[in-house]
Amino acid sequence: MSKPNVIFVHGNGGSTVDDIWLPEAKTELEALGLEVVAQTMPDNMLARSFKWLPFIEEVLGANENSIIVGHSSGAVAAMRYAETHRIFGSVLVGAMHTDLGIRSERMGGYYDESWDWEAIKANQNWIVQFASTDDPFIPIDEPRHIHEMLNTDYHEHTNKGHFTDFWFPELVAVIKEKLV
Repeated sequence: MSKPNVIFVHGNGGSTVDDIWLPEAKTELEALGLEVVAQTMPDNMLARSFKWLPFIEEVLGANENSIIVGHSSGAVAAMRYAETHRIFGSVLVGAMHTDLGIRSERMGGYYDESWDWEAIKANQNWIVQFASTDDPFIPIDEPRHIHEMLNTDYHEHTNKGHFTDFWFPELVAVIKEKLV
């Protein structure tokens, strides 16, 4: 097997790979000798699945050696991708499983079908999840449900919000731990 690579999938609302903790995480993961693929997703306002899921495979090159690190809508895309594709593992940061009644989330197309939780689990070696009880966008019952359905390595915080305003070194530490 080849050495795993890491693919970042940022969130919607105009996010890019230059936002939040992504640049620092890329630098630290590359220092560990990992290849990191970080490219701003197309249609980054709405994050529509019919654009993002093919982009993850065809442009970012996701395969059975890839660890997909998804933030917010990127975490949702990572889960949907893993329903039908074998990957090495995933890190879900600020994930949700419903559209939260938000029209723009519903337009993404990720919630049109029910989730195949068993396929998501079966198509990867491990799933790590980060959530925070003070997330202003995602009620904590959303990530808790994902944890319950996927039996993730779950890290719940009380003061990380939507994981947008700071670096959290736990992200790199947990990937390093999974690769030992």
